[in-house]
Amino acid sequence: MRLRAALLLPVLLLATPARAQDAGADGAMLFERCAACHTASGAGLPGAFPPLNHDFRVLAARPEGRRYLVLVVSVGLIGPLQVDGASYRNVMPAQSGLDAAGIAAVLNHVGTRLSHDGPAFRAFTAAEVAGYAADAAKTNASELAALHARIDP
Repeated sequence: MRLRAALLLPVLLLATPARAQDAGADGAMLFERCAACHTASGAGLPGAFPPLNHDFRVLAARPEGRRYLVLVVSVGLIGPLQVDGASYRNVMPAQSGLDAAGIAAVLNHVGTRLSHDGPAFRAFTAAEVAGYAADAAKTNASELAALHARIDP
C-alpha cells in the first residue's frame, strides 16, 4: 500500500496545471514538475522512472524521436519501456497546461542542462512543437511506449 501511495503522489503532483507558463516558459521552473519522478538531476528512479540522459539525446537527434519527445510531454506515457538497457513500467501523465513554448522550454532544459551523453542537442522551437499538435490528438499514452521501442535503437 505504501509503495502504491509513493507512486501515486508524483502522478498527482504532475497532473496539476503548469504554474510557470506565465513566466515566459522558463524550462528549469517547468521541469520542477518532471523532477517529482525523474529527479532534479534527471537521473530518474531505477525500476520506476527512466533517466533523461543518453536516450533523450539519441531521440532528440532524429525527426521521429523529436516528435516522440513532444508527444510524451503532451500525451503522457503508459506501459513497458526500455531505456539504456533497463526496463520501466509506469505511468507518466500528460503535462496539461503547457503550450508549445512551454513544451519546447522544458525539452530544451533537459537537452542542455541535464542530458549531456549522446549526440549533439538541437533546441526545440515553439513552432516545431506546435507542428506536432495534431498528432497529439490522434495518439494515446500506450501507443507512445510502443513507438519508443520502434524508434530507439
